Amino acid sequence: MTTEAGARPEAADILMVDDTPANLELLSGMLRARGYSVRAAVSGKLALQAARKSPPSLILLDINMPGMTGYEVCAELKSDEKLKDIPVIFLSALVETIDKVKAFGIGGVDYITKPFQLEEVEARVGTHLELRRQKRKVQESYDKLRELERTRDTLVHMIVHDLRSPLTAVYGLLELLKENGVQTLPAEQRLYVDQAAKSAKEMIGIVSDILDASKLEGGQMKLRLADCDLAAAVKDTISGLAPLFGRREIRFSPPDRPALVRADCELVSRVLQNLLANALKFTPDVAHIELALEPADGSLRVSVRDDGPGIAPEHRSKIFEKFAQVGLPTGSPKHSTGIGLAFCKLAVEAHGGRIGVDGEAAGSRFWFELPLNGPAAPAPAAEPERSASAPA
Repeated sequence: MTTEAGARPEAADILMVDDTPANLELLSGMLRARGYSVRAAVSGKLALQAARKSPPSLILLDINMPGMTGYEVCAELKSDEKLKDIPVIFLSALVETIDKVKAFGIGGVDYITKPFQLEEVEARVGTHLELRRQKRKVQESYDKLRELERTRDTLVHMIVHDLRSPLTAVYGLLELLKENGVQTLPAEQRLYVDQAAKSAKEMIGIVSDILDASKLEGGQMKLRLADCDLAAAVKDTISGLAPLFGRREIRFSPPDRPALVRADCELVSRVLQNLLANALKFTPDVAHIELALEPADGSLRVSVRDDGPGIAPEHRSKIFEKFAQVGLPTGSPKHSTGIGLAFCKLAVEAHGGRIGVDGEAAGSRFWFELPLNGPAAPAPAAEPERSASAPA
């Protein structure tokens, strides 16, 4: 397509396929006069050979040809990884709607009927060459963004990996200070130490989530599958986070029998911890959080219902993306790394399960489902070091 008066895109190579020499001669002359490089093929077989030897920028393709129809040629092109993105414009005397539908269905980008006008052919060729150029620019931009994202993830991984050891040391020293300072520290200072220890513990959990989310995303973590009692895991999670409840009421009615699934119990426990901690973060101090277990078509569903501000429908998928942040009502807490829910999604999907969130204007219900018999696909063979969970 014209970028300046009389200018044409560089390396615009057009392959014309028609068994009628007169058509080839007419169109070739017109396109060459407009600055295009043109090659001609009088059969489908020769066209495929020419395209595979040197892929063109665009193909003008007749349909009714002996030996191999234009439809068959297009199908061959679209099945070839190196040629499938070449735009194909059909140029045919067939005028029935069914012929045009078949041409588009098999991968053509345009359809020109014979007898054709040279100006129309030129306009459509220029348009599709420009579309292809723009598509390549978009793909290049996407590739650059993906590379930047990989660089970001690598940098984050390096930083948080180096943070884990000093954070663990800080947490351990604060715990020692709590134990040894019960009789000597004033009550206010003991409170400060306790709050610092809780923050250090939370930071260790964030570090573990980031490192393991990266491994799960890359398919580098082998699941340690065993019979996992979800009811027991829920009760343990409630017990472990009890110091954070304040005046909130936690409701959970465990089933009469173990709720067994084939899963990595440690990862599932961390998913539960993240979801319950998330509910505590956004639930008012005088309110309740409800956890539930129920069967779900060959799976078990765990849900965590809170009385927080709720999540708008348009944000319900975004919150499971890495480093995602969503708008919340005024006065709601906004501190979040955007990694906890992403870790939950990756961990659940590694088990072949699903995760999501429902809710109204007030309150949200986060849920995940795990198949009873574990993931269908085998876990990866390699098992890199797994990040230590936050201290209990």
